[in-house]
Amino acid sequence: MDSKTSSKVAPNNLGADSNMLIISERIVRDLLTIEEAINAVELSFKLTALNQVIMPPKLYLDLPSYHGDFRAMPAYVDEIAGIKWVSVHPGNHERGLPTVQATIILNDPATGKVLAIMDGTYITTLRTGAAGAVAVKYLARKDSSVVGIVGAGTQAKMQLIAISKIIPWIKEIKVYDVKKSARDEYVSEMKGMVKSDIRAVNSLEEVSDSDIVMTTTPSREPIIKQDYIKPGTHINAIGADAQGKQELESSLTQKSRVIVDDMDQACHSGEVNVPLSQGIIKPENIIGTIGQIINGVVVGRQNDHEITIFDSTGLAVQDIICAKSVYKKLIGSRLNKLENNKM
Repeated sequence: MDSKTSSKVAPNNLGADSNMLIISERIVRDLLTIEEAINAVELSFKLTALNQVIMPPKLYLDLPSYHGDFRAMPAYVDEIAGIKWVSVHPGNHERGLPTVQATIILNDPATGKVLAIMDGTYITTLRTGAAGAVAVKYLARKDSSVVGIVGAGTQAKMQLIAISKIIPWIKEIKVYDVKKSARDEYVSEMKGMVKSDIRAVNSLEEVSDSDIVMTTTPSREPIIKQDYIKPGTHINAIGADAQGKQELESSLTQKSRVIVDDMDQACHSGEVNVPLSQGIIKPENIIGTIGQIINGVVVGRQNDHEITIFDSTGLAVQDIICAKSVYKKLIGSRLNKLENNKM
């Protein structure tokens, strides 16, 4: 393709001007609500299941000497391409830094032009919480009213905020963290954000006796035992996102109805990766993806007695479709200002 031909390539419909945008976390927070993120993530699951997404596997750059890793997450969806470069350093809490830090680059797929570079840390937090909310929408019992939270970090807060948008009738919230200060801080902060009774508990058994259980820890050993979970519970297993990580006892996973966000990624690095490597479950024991359930191809919860597990590993398509929403809003607001200035 010569320069004359390439200069005539029609731009996409994103309304970009000639300048690449640099979008800060503050702007992202201003432009993307949790409700919008939930809708965007549900759409991303749906489009993925319909094979309307191009999403290569995550690429891991492990750095054991720094006790962390980097991940490259590219995707194309809904006329936008992009990549998230994200780091996970569990020791950052002691440094006063987020455990997860990310940057997203958006490109025009027709030309390769960089449209925006934006903070991806808040989008990661928001879309992960939104994914948990979508899972609750499709997999939890409709009468669920007691929520148990294991781990009291940033993601645990966003999971609760997101889920409360799906089931605003939550009556009781119980939270456990290995650090008493963390769970007390969680309760203090979240009291002002949810209208439910919320309290810290002193054991995993107490928090696990809930209708919905959310696990958001970096554990490499099972912390939720089969005996802790009552029939009819739905579990959002969020913490396992790399090989060897596991929050749920393998026998619990074996007896439950397991749904994943992406089959290949979950088998490699999700909650199911350890029981698969142990031979306790097989890939065919996984019911399917949440997108297949949304599209009606696979049945989610079959009755009020079975235990359901959503294995959330985090998908690049979630990041890119949320980032597109931020970008379009910002472009729209800029165009509106230009039009108003002309009047």
